[in-house]
Amino acid sequence: MDLTKGNACAVSIGALTSIPERGGKDWPPVVVGSVHQTGLNLMRNFVRKGVRVVGIDYVREHEGFRSIYGESRLCPNPDQDPGGWLAFMQALARSLNARPVFISAADVFVSALGRHAANLREAFLFSETAALNADLATKERQYALAERHGFPCPRTAYIRSEADLGAFMAVARFPCLLKPRHKREWEALPQGNPLRELKVISAETAAQLAAYYRHTLPHQPEVMAQEVIPGPNDAQYCYLSVYASDASRIASCVVRELRVFPVSFGSASVVAPVVDEEIEDLCDRFLRAMHYVGICEIEVKRDARDGRVMLIEVNARFSVTGDAASYAGVDVGWLHYLDLLGYKLPTVKATRLNFRHIAIRRDFPAIPPSLAGGLLTWRDLIRSYRPPLEFYDFDLRDWRVTASTMHEACRALVGGMLRAWKLRA
Repeated sequence: MDLTKGNACAVSIGALTSIPERGGKDWPPVVVGSVHQTGLNLMRNFVRKGVRVVGIDYVREHEGFRSIYGESRLCPNPDQDPGGWLAFMQALARSLNARPVFISAADVFVSALGRHAANLREAFLFSETAALNADLATKERQYALAERHGFPCPRTAYIRSEADLGAFMAVARFPCLLKPRHKREWEALPQGNPLRELKVISAETAAQLAAYYRHTLPHQPEVMAQEVIPGPNDAQYCYLSVYASDASRIASCVVRELRVFPVSFGSASVVAPVVDEEIEDLCDRFLRAMHYVGICEIEVKRDARDGRVMLIEVNARFSVTGDAASYAGVDVGWLHYLDLLGYKLPTVKATRLNFRHIAIRRDFPAIPPSLAGGLLTWRDLIRSYRPPLEFYDFDLRDWRVTASTMHEACRALVGGMLRAWKLRA
């Protein structure tokens, strides 16, 4: 590979018959948006491949600032100071003396890149569909796009007022969910607000849903209301993929969610790769119809009533479950990087299916309520931790980050077990 130094990169474009295992010292650096654990894992993967990587984040407490992997730099909050973030990014590219590749690992940076794509195109290499990816980072747009392109969804409504919510409740079948458009919108709710930092909340009745909405109405009135897709947690799956600059599929795999946190309507804490051609085909048609480019995770669930695969959400970025893909032989971050350098890549499929991928910080808090609610037995728990295992957030080389993770996870596990014991006593 011939890469020139300076503020642009020239690549000897051609078709690869095999995927390079490592980069060269003169390859363009990578800038990762977010140094939370998800972004840190992406940084780690590039460091191991010999490529320089810089992570950016506006939250000084995130893991990358304590990690051995790459460099982490504090940036302005792109939501609160968009002009400052743009100036920071332009200065960062100049300081790296190259045209870096930019990859997002958090929705806030997906949105920021979509907003500033025209002003950053000469400074960075990134997905040509940055504006589309930013649209998919908002719940109201992703469900509208899904409906337009024929992806089955539960009944969903974009709520901006109590009148909108009333219209939805008049036709909805309960239980129903209330979701922020972006998770970070509820993260910003005032201290003590019962919805603060939640990703979703479930309501059994219309009165309960209306009560939940009143907690967000004065602060973030724009939310999504949605009918629940009936079925157990292990009927949920994630399609993990990366699409080339010509919108062809480079790689994909599917993982099944074995446990989630919060229980019932949370994010996956334990997943295992599976072969599911129906999910692969449905998700692939959706992304190709939009001419999507880049890394994408699509979470779906099989409706217990009729077996239909229904959309839960789209994450147009590197994700927690995206980390599992690399252990299955589908290194979505690396493949996206090579595609942005101009290479025509061979199609990649999962080559390893016999493992479970565990996010400890999510799974330890999930164990007590899962046991107490009869969703998990001690035998099931022990079986789920039998090798072969891969971990999202356990890395002995990065001991400072891992020690903090284990401390928080064990506190949550012990606290949850004590609470469950007191309820039974």
